[in-house]
Amino acid sequence: MSDFILNATVRNDLGKGASRRLRRANQQVPAVIYGGEKAPQSIAVEKTAFYKAIEDESFFSSVIKLVIEGKEEQVVVRDLQRHPFKPLLTHADFLRVDATHEINMNVPLHVVGEDTCVGVKDQDGELHVLANEVAISCLPKDLPDFLEVDISALELGTTLHLSDLTLPAGVTSVDLSHGEDHDNAILSITKMKVRATGEDEEGESDSEGEEDTSAE
Repeated sequence: MSDFILNATVRNDLGKGASRRLRRANQQVPAVIYGGEKAPQSIAVEKTAFYKAIEDESFFSSVIKLVIEGKEEQVVVRDLQRHPFKPLLTHADFLRVDATHEINMNVPLHVVGEDTCVGVKDQDGELHVLANEVAISCLPKDLPDFLEVDISALELGTTLHLSDLTLPAGVTSVDLSHGEDHDNAILSITKMKVRATGEDEEGESDSEGEEDTSAE
C-alpha cells in the first residue's frame, strides 16, 4: 500500500462561482470528503502534491492520508473530474475509510510474461487483454496497489477468467461474490489473424478489372 499524503483546507466559500475562483487562483483543487459517520465536508486540496500524486497509477488504489488543517483522515479516491480539453482537475471526491470495514475498489491488472509467452512467442498467437482493472473487496490494510497475472506458460487458445487470478490474503473478487455466472474473462491468447499482403490485394484487383475475352 503506497504512502500518499495530501494537505487540504476547509472550504467555506461554496458554490460554482467559488469553485471557479479557487481554480483561477491555481493553488488548490476543489474537493469533497464524505462517508463514515461524519457529514460531508467541502475542502480544497493543495494542487502541486495532488497533481504529482495522480501521475502514479497506485494512487488510485491506495489509502491516502488527507491532512485537513492539521487533522488526519484516511481516504480513497472515488472520482476525479477533469477539464474537457485542458490538463486540469476541476473537482475530486474522497471517501473516508474505516480500518475495521471492508471497502470495494477497482485495482489495475498487470499482465507480465508476454515476451516469453508460449502461445505468443512459439505458437504465433496474439494476446487480448479483456480487463484492465479488477473490482476487489478488502480491509484498507490489505488493499493491493495492483494485481498481477503471469502468462509466460500459457498456450494458444487459452482464456483466463477472474477465478484464475491469485488474490492476496484478505482480498476477494467483487464479481465472483455474486456467483459463478460473473466469472468474467480477463484475457485470451488467440490465433493471429492473417491479413492479405499488398501484392495479393493488387493481384485480386487486377484480376477483377480484366475483361474475359475468351468468347471473342
